[in-house]
Amino acid sequence: MSLRFKRIAVKIGSNVLTRADGTLDITRMSALVDQIAALHKKGVEIVLISSGAVASGRSLLGITKKMDVVDQRQLFSAVGQAKLINHYWDLFRDHGITVGQVLTMKENFSSRRHYLNQRNCMQVMLDNHVIPVVNENDTVSVSELMFTDNDELSGLIASMMDMEALIILSNIDGIYNGSPADPTTKVIREIHKGQDVSDFIQSSKSSFGRGGMATKTTIARKIADEGIEVYIANGKKDNILLGLLDKKDEIICTHFVASREGVSSVKKWIAHSHGFAKGEIHVNENAAKALCGEKAVSLLPVGAVRIEGEFEKDDIVKIIGEEGQSLGVGKVQYDSQKARELLGRKNQKPLIHCDYLYLE
Repeated sequence: MSLRFKRIAVKIGSNVLTRADGTLDITRMSALVDQIAALHKKGVEIVLISSGAVASGRSLLGITKKMDVVDQRQLFSAVGQAKLINHYWDLFRDHGITVGQVLTMKENFSSRRHYLNQRNCMQVMLDNHVIPVVNENDTVSVSELMFTDNDELSGLIASMMDMEALIILSNIDGIYNGSPADPTTKVIREIHKGQDVSDFIQSSKSSFGRGGMATKTTIARKIADEGIEVYIANGKKDNILLGLLDKKDEIICTHFVASREGVSSVKKWIAHSHGFAKGEIHVNENAAKALCGEKAVSLLPVGAVRIEGEFEKDDIVKIIGEEGQSLGVGKVQYDSQKARELLGRKNQKPLIHCDYLYLE
């Protein structure tokens, strides 16, 4: 078997691991573990991002009374996460493989220090042949600080760990050029940078997860733009992971083709930091044109017209155009007070250097 990749992130969605009654599908879980174990033994480094804690907790508790959505998630995940990692531990142990649990929160990606600590933790695990099993720590997450879903988390992990590929396993074959229920529609096999597929994306969410195909597409585009191959495939198909990594195999799925322009590690972090921005820098039309041009340029004080919010040096801030449109995010080189003093001034050091600037 000739392998396409040697370092991958695999995200297993709720609809792959959940039966129709909402309980955990251990048979499917076992089949996927068998595949991951086979790849691991061939030298592939794998980080597993797994949903299923809530389903596991639901099946154990069987609570039927009405509860607040966040309360329910916290209760089910507190019980279910322990059971879920135990299942993974037992299944991987049968293959002589050790797994480690990584529970994270959106806040853990907000500062560069926390981001690097998290990356180092998982890299140490991989270096010692331990498979990280990652999930959001739903027991302490609140609505406004939750990931959109584990698709968003998997994108952050794939980017942070410099993966060659991210495989998102769902319960359908990929993105269709029409309704998946229509027998005449086909899976879009490849999506390239700038290709518009918005007409084919349904906004509905999955049955048991928090996200849907719209979230998957948004994340897949961003990760592919960072130079990582992304596949959306059907996790309920037998040997799907082995097929995707086998160069000789042609699996029906949607492949977001990676950009050939690499992105630095710090820019990858900044690219996913939009939700952690502490303030805004509003720029004039000339600055917006320069920033959005083909040449990499820094954001200079002369092009800034207004500062919103309070921030410190090295915080993440949003860059906003004259019409209120978001242009990107960056790591600012001054605090908000100093930035306001420099507004419109020429011959000053950049507010945001181009190396620490991510444009949308």
